[in-house]
Parts: sequence; C-alpha cells; structure tokens
Amino acid sequence: FKFYVARANRIIPTLAALCLALLVFGWFFLPPFDYKTLAKHIPNSLGFFSNIAYWKESGYFEAASKEKWLLHTWSLSVEWQFYILYPLVLITLKRFLTVQNLKKLLLITTLLGFIFSVIMTMAWPGGAYFLFPARAWEMLLGGIAYIYPLSLDKKKSKLLEMAGLALVLGSYIFISEDAAWPGYLAAFPVFGAFLILQAERNDSLLTGNVVFQKIGKWSYSIYLWHWPVVVAINYYLIENFAIPGLVISLLLGYLSYRFIESKKFPPFTQWKSILKVKAVWMTLAVGSIALFIIINNGSESRYKDSTVNLANSFSEKIVMPLRRNGYCYYYFDDDKSLTVDKHKGTECFLGDKESQKKVNTLVFGSSFAGHTDPFWDSIFKKEKQPFQSVSTSWCSPIFSDDFTGPKSDTAYGQCLLNREFLKKSIQSNAFKNIIFGDKWDDVLEQGYMDQFYDVVKLAASQGIHVFIMPVPTYYSINVRKQFLRAVYFDKLPLNLAKYEELNSNDVNEYLTEKFANMENVYMIPKKALYSPTNTFQYNGITVPYSFEGRHQSVIGAINAASYFMKSESYDSVMSHFIFDK
Repeated sequence: FKFYVARANRIIPTLAALCLALLVFGWFFLPPFDYKTLAKHIPNSLGFFSNIAYWKESGYFEAASKEKWLLHTWSLSVEWQFYILYPLVLITLKRFLTVQNLKKLLLITTLLGFIFSVIMTMAWPGGAYFLFPARAWEMLLGGIAYIYPLSLDKKKSKLLEMAGLALVLGSYIFISEDAAWPGYLAAFPVFGAFLILQAERNDSLLTGNVVFQKIGKWSYSIYLWHWPVVVAINYYLIENFAIPGLVISLLLGYLSYRFIESKKFPPFTQWKSILKVKAVWMTLAVGSIALFIIINNGSESRYKDSTVNLANSFSEKIVMPLRRNGYCYYYFDDDKSLTVDKHKGTECFLGDKESQKKVNTLVFGSSFAGHTDPFWDSIFKKEKQPFQSVSTSWCSPIFSDDFTGPKSDTAYGQCLLNREFLKKSIQSNAFKNIIFGDKWDDVLEQGYMDQFYDVVKLAASQGIHVFIMPVPTYYSINVRKQFLRAVYFDKLPLNLAKYEELNSNDVNEYLTEKFANMENVYMIPKKALYSPTNTFQYNGITVPYSFEGRHQSVIGAINAASYFMKSESYDSVMSHFIFDK
C-alpha cells in the first residue's frame, strides 16, 4: 500500500502541474477545437489510461503524433498499469511458489512476454505499440537485473557497460521510424539498458559524471516537458529549432524538478485518509477544469461569434468523403459497426442515381479513389449518368494479396473482396469505364506498380476505357487544421506553397509516361483538376483543396470538379467515356 502511495506522490503532482500549465497556455494560444482535444486527453493522462485512448485514436486520418500535447504520457500509463499489477501478481504467486521457483517463473515470463510482443507487433502493430501486454517484458527485464545480479570484476564490468551503451546508442542511430515497433528490434535498447544496470559501474565516467547524474535526477520532469516543446515547435511551424528546443526542455525539466517534483508529499497508510492526499486533490481539480472546457466546446466564448460560425462552417466542409456523409469510401475507423461485408463494400452508387441508365462506370481503389467521390458525383450529375464507387483504405487496384497498409487492419479483408469484385467485373465486361485512384507513390515504392500495369492492360484489352486519377499535391502539414487555426487567428489566406512536397508531381509524371502508349488508357492531367495555387475561392475566402495534407476534402473535390469542367481538357477527357444514351 505504501508503494502505491509513494508512486502516486512521485508521479501525479508533476503530471498534474504540466496538465494545468497546458490548459492555461491553451486558453490564450489554442483555438476551440484544439483546446477541446487537449482537454479530452488530460483525464486520460491523469487516470493513467492514455495509452488505451491513443491506441484507439491511431486511425488512418487521425491527427499527427506531433499535434498531441500529451501523447508521451501513453508510456507513463503503461508503467503505472505495471506498477499496479506487478506487486499484486508477486504477492499472489508467493503463496504458491518458493522464492527460487518464483524467480525462474519471472525469467520464463519475461522471455515469453518478448516473444508475444514480437508476434503482436506483426499481427496488431497499433496495439503492440501502445498496450501493456506487449510492453510488460521491457519492465520485467529490469526486475531480472535485480533478482539475477552478476558478480563481475572491474574489467568485465566495464566491457559490459560499453556493450550496453553500444546497443542503446546503436539503436538510436540504426533503427528508423519506419521499423515495426516494438517487435524484436526493441530488444536492442532494452537489453542495452539491462547490461548497463548489470555492470553496476557507479564510478563510471560516462554515467557517473555530474552532468549525467543531474539529467538523471531531473529525467522524469524533462520527460514530461520535452514533448509539449516538440508539439509547440511543430504546431507553430517553427524551423531549425531542435537545439533551442532541447535547451528549453532541460530548463523546464530542471524548474519542474526544483519547484514541484522535489517537494515531499506526506504518505498515508489507510484508505480513509485518501482525501487528505494532495495528489488526489490535484488530479480532481485539474480534471474538473478539463471537463468544464470539454462541456463548453473548447471555450468558444473566447472568440467572436462570427469567427466561430465561420470556422464551424468550414470544419463541416473540409472533411473526408465517407459513408456517413453521403459518399462510398469504406473507412472502418469512421464507423465501428462496419464489418467486412462484400455487399456493403461494393454496392454503392453516386452521380445521377435517379437515372434509368445502366451503371457502366466504376471508381475503384484506395482512399485516394474514395476522395474523388464528390468530384465524380458532380461531373456525372452534369452528364446525367450514374456510377458505382468501390474503395477502402490502402486498397491498390491489383489482384494479389499485397497491401500497402498493415494487413492486420480491417480494411485488408474488405480489400480482398473488392479486388475479387474488380477481377470479375473486368472479366465479364460489367463496366465500360473504370476510374482508378490510389496513392501511386506508395504503389511504386512498395513494388506493386507492375501488378497495377497488368490490371490496366487486362481491362484495356477487354475494350474497357481506363482512367487514372493523379494524386493531388502533398503537404508536410495538416492543411485542414492549419486553415481552421488561420480562421481563428485572422491569418488568412494560408500560405501553402512552402509546405508542398514534390514527390506527388514525380509519380504523376511517371504514370503519364508509363501508360502513354497503351490503347484505351487515359491519364487525367493534374493541371486540369486544380488551380496553380492549389486553392479556390469560396465566398471570398481562399480555401485549399486539401483535407489533411494528402487527400482532397469534400469541398475541395467539388470545387476541383468545377475547375475541371471549365478547363480545356474537360471535353477531351469526357469524350473517351462510353455512356449509354
């Protein structure tokens, strides 16, 4: 019981102070939608289940990690869950096992935990990253270092420490953010730390010097404050700020340790005394403030009604085309009730649905096909034609079981059904026109472009007219959020040019060349769809076509259609469609 109290007094006051500081900061510098999100995350962090919350948020279109002010507390939640469960398990097992057998069991459990983590990372990467079961072995190994200490002479101890440091530093240098994590690669930094502990070199020049000792003493506070500094740098798009950010993190960590963390909070030994614990009151107080902000929709009253109404209007328009807002893209994270169902996934129609004309056009692909639904919906209504749209996340137009996303995602099963539908449709000539859309740079980078070429070739040889949609301009920022922030902070128009990524143009040029000489295949030119500035005018306001920086939004797709219908290419492109009269 004292152990739990000690952990609470050690962890909660500094964490609560950070949360309170962020709420004060947010009042002055965050628009309502960001402020509300921050407020929602605070109870998760103070309640030590933020790892579960962030795991649930790790969807296809969720906010980038560097926009979540308390994302780093997921690891604190995992540790706290370990602190709660581990002592109880030990106490229970001690009633049935001798100390020696208990030690052996812990060794076996740690090894099995590592194996489970590796398997879980392959099968369920999001859960493996955030959830306790895949992470427990990392902390259990620290216990192994304690119950199985090594007796080494000075020379061997030094070699062990150097080996541990090499593993830790090598992990930093050689493991990239693209690696599946934690998985087997996590063994390198974790085992490196294990070796350093086993070396027990308290007089080490590397770890025992005054600078590292001080950083170690302040490390919890540095950990708490460093991530909000990272988020602030990214939130305000500050460039070349890594070194100043590091200095600020160390300074805030020191101040946090000096004035909060180092303060002694009195322990208590009975549950009836819990209401006397300051850590409990700090949690309740900060949690209550966060709840107030959530209820008041991010404290919208801080801004003029006209500004709030304008921002809310655009927040409803700059969205991804989904099933729930009238389109066909099958995004499972949007609606948890969606299941892998062949008919749900493939039977969706847009355009002039009231027409008695035969549906002879199919839009097919990934979310980059789905985001064109409003675009083609506008055009086909003008042409008085219906069309069918079949798309789900990462679903490239190929016939194999290759997948650009994680195969553990629900979309994978639906994609296989979609591909079977596509294959049968081509073989039976069910459609006269097929429009393909995907994130073509991923298809190219992962080596699936030849498979796509074969699909296009097969369709074209059947007399089907194939149209390939270009990818839009990519951005290094979340365009939707930056636009809405600009509305609140009166910073319109938003300057997007400096955040453009050129690889989208490269892959469009590649596709144009690859299919240039194939009969019945037409690459729709990007310049015919979007203005040179990648923006359009809406009620006198300059609005980007982009949604989150990759896909186009509903309002963006509709205005791209309007731009396309006025372009010189429109009649030429549409003349290649085969429509029933």
